[in-house]
Amino acid sequence: MAKQMKAAVMHGIRDVHIESLPVPEPCDDEVLIRIRRCGVCGSDMHYFTHGRVGGFVVRKPLILGHECAGTIEAVGSKVTNLAVGDRVVIEPGYTCRRCAFCRTGNYNLCPDVTFMATPPHNGAFCEYVSWPADFVFHLPDEMSLEEGTLMEPMSVGIWAAIRRGRVAPGSSVAIFGSGPIGCCVLQAAKVAGATTLIATDLDPFRLDYARRFGATHVINAREEDPIARIDEIVKETPGLFAACGGVDIAFETAGSLAATQATLAAARRGGVAVLVGMPPEAIVELDIVSAAAKEIDIRGEFRYANCYPVAISLASSGRVKLESLVTHHYPLEKVAEALEFADKAKGESMKVMIDVAED
Repeated sequence: MAKQMKAAVMHGIRDVHIESLPVPEPCDDEVLIRIRRCGVCGSDMHYFTHGRVGGFVVRKPLILGHECAGTIEAVGSKVTNLAVGDRVVIEPGYTCRRCAFCRTGNYNLCPDVTFMATPPHNGAFCEYVSWPADFVFHLPDEMSLEEGTLMEPMSVGIWAAIRRGRVAPGSSVAIFGSGPIGCCVLQAAKVAGATTLIATDLDPFRLDYARRFGATHVINAREEDPIARIDEIVKETPGLFAACGGVDIAFETAGSLAATQATLAAARRGGVAVLVGMPPEAIVELDIVSAAAKEIDIRGEFRYANCYPVAISLASSGRVKLESLVTHHYPLEKVAEALEFADKAKGESMKVMIDVAED
């Protein structure tokens, strides 16, 4: 096996170069994975265009990319559940496994987490990654590598809709942002039993995807007031709180100030607002008085915990369908071009995929 690998290294805002780096050596409890596919995430674009996501700031060269799948090239001496040649997906964050958060199942809140492509930890826009075996999962034969990479955004959707939003049968939901994360939240909410599924966005292209994935209503926020339209839609449903307007649970998935403000406004009295997306700037202006007067529960979401097996099960059984989210492919050598395209072409792309290696 080669001792050097190609990697796309970000040195500054919109400054990414292909470099040669040493292939990592797996520890006893790790596996070495030949990365074959890696999706471009919104956080990758924030780092690429702004150099930060809130308090996470790029201060030294960084490899982006964390939605990844590949094949195992080598296993550590203590690894028994995986073997060379296995097709796998990587859960891109591992934790201390000892703190109170880890022991109670909320390891996404562990203060000692290593998460790919989040400063200072490198990601997977490279040929090889060494990773702890307990955060690596078999990819079922019926699933493609592209689907495998989408287990990461689907896990975000499961954690947002089911664990944080607590969507239940008959719930009404509104999702602000119909990109890949928004569509994954939408599908998770549908699986959980939501019957009124409202998707909003600024681009008809993405609203078409939301409709394809199960939205009962779509709203183009460029053309009409989404809050007024949501009230109209809800008041036409038979829900217990329908006459009051507003949805039971509203989700912000766009990572923008306008979407965050609309999410708080769309939740009904006593409803829930879940903040999924992260805007580049941490300090934003919100109408907290109105949120308090409506007794809205404002819930943050930070990644996920124990969702990969659920996401894989839902995808392999056909309960959620994700592969069509992938609209464009770029080779590893053109990561910079892929990031520029993903940032500027939201009206014609959903998930941009980096083909790091052939199958």
